[in-house]
Amino acid sequence: MKKILVTGGSGFLGSHLCEKLVEQEHDVLCIDNFFTGSKKNISHLIGRNNFELIRHDVTFPLYVEVDEIYNLACPASPIHYQCDPVQTTKTSVHGAINMLGLAKRVKAKILQASTSEVYGDPEIHPQSEVYWGRVNPIGIRSCYDEGKRCAETLFFDYWRQHKIEIKVVRIFNTYGPRMHPNDGRVVSNFIIQALKGNDITIYGNGCQTRSFCYVDDMIEALVSMMNTSSEVIGPINVGNPSEFTMLELAEMIIKLTVSKSRITFHSLPEDDPKQRKPDISLARNDLQWEPKTNLEEGLKKTALRAI
Repeated sequence: MKKILVTGGSGFLGSHLCEKLVEQEHDVLCIDNFFTGSKKNISHLIGRNNFELIRHDVTFPLYVEVDEIYNLACPASPIHYQCDPVQTTKTSVHGAINMLGLAKRVKAKILQASTSEVYGDPEIHPQSEVYWGRVNPIGIRSCYDEGKRCAETLFFDYWRQHKIEIKVVRIFNTYGPRMHPNDGRVVSNFIIQALKGNDITIYGNGCQTRSFCYVDDMIEALVSMMNTSSEVIGPINVGNPSEFTMLELAEMIIKLTVSKSRITFHSLPEDDPKQRKPDISLARNDLQWEPKTNLEEGLKKTALRAI
């Protein structure tokens, strides 16, 4: 049994990760400030003798004794991270500094949940880890994109300077049960609109593409990365390389939910990437991992939980 800290543990990804680690009989410490996370997401774990919940903001230091740290704390949807952009940057940067400081003090292994947003609006397709990205440093998405890029910098500098054991994964679009219904991200948006019979809103002409990974597959990737040898540090892309247009996604959700919703088109938000698809060659090689859940199967599971 390991003592494992999960920051952002009551959020969408964090709650599924806590659940997995509790099932593996580790001693799990979940911390969250509940800005976007919810106690409802981890309510079924409260009362378990190997699960503990603490309200805490990672922009402040934390003094606990742990063996491993999963640093997932940060609002991930544009609606939420643009609500308070300064705090978003602080969460990524100060949060990384505080968690890296903790890892250094207790000699813990630490994993950074980075993002495909470090690639910005990419010039190459699919995106591999050697690509440095095309990010607007002063746009409305920069608080998240540049915050995560800076966090990666800090992780590698702590690794070089202080020899702590780091793991960095770049998470591509992930979906599944417990997504915040009003987070503005495309899967939750489309499902909620379809279930209510409202118009499904596509931004742009619907030809921009994304790759969607079901949450169970993503959690397997995170745990596999944490359990690799010290030589595997990343960054490693984790996501589903199957690519879909927004129009294809909308039509699939309408069909699955038997909805009478119509599709409407609106102007594309600033700096919204046109294409997003991971090259997961490194994940296949270093983690022996690739996603198993196809989009239709994952959407069915997600929609059923949203009803």
